Amino acid sequence: MALELMASGGPDAITLRAIAREMGMTANAIYGYFATRDDLVTTLINDVYTALADAVDASWDTAPANSPTERIQAWAHAFRNWALAHPEGFRLIYGDPVPGYRAPDGGAAPDAARRVCTGLAGLADAAWPHAEHLYADSDFDWPDFAPGLVDKVRLAFPDLPPAAVALALRIWGRLHGLVSLEIYGHLHTQTTSPEKLFQEELRALLRSLGIAPGN
Repeated sequence: MALELMASGGPDAITLRAIAREMGMTANAIYGYFATRDDLVTTLINDVYTALADAVDASWDTAPANSPTERIQAWAHAFRNWALAHPEGFRLIYGDPVPGYRAPDGGAAPDAARRVCTGLAGLADAAWPHAEHLYADSDFDWPDFAPGLVDKVRLAFPDLPPAAVALALRIWGRLHGLVSLEIYGHLHTQTTSPEKLFQEELRALLRSLGIAPGN
């Protein structure tokens, strides 16, 4: 319901009163479920972000563990497919801020954010045996990254070096960038085949990681 309001009126359309009206409830009645609008938005972000994390985690788990190519492709396609199926949700967690919203300490969806972050680090970890020699001149060190990111990555992948963490961020930029352009409608004015463009970018990404098809 809140995402439908956001789709029709933007993020500032998400109010308890508007949601109560759409649900045929009084404004007072909906306060029995959410004390404040921020509580509602936090719940909404957590639910949406968790759904995304579930989708990319499932794709990773079903791809062959011995094939970094298939695992990276599966994660990338799951991310794009989820975004295309839930554009308002994508905009809520990655784009349009809800005016006046203040997230709780630790963020609105810390577990989902950790899972997506770990998934991205997992892409770099899968590619690193093939890509390491390509980044031998990298001068990244742990202080170059936010402590929260370092804690997540080192807990999940203790042997992953800083250069591979930087690689994970670059992978994120390439995948997220094209998907964002597509969700916000920018690609549709430039190409009739955004899916083909995404596929080409994904193949270019794999080549940049030193991964040949079938690895």
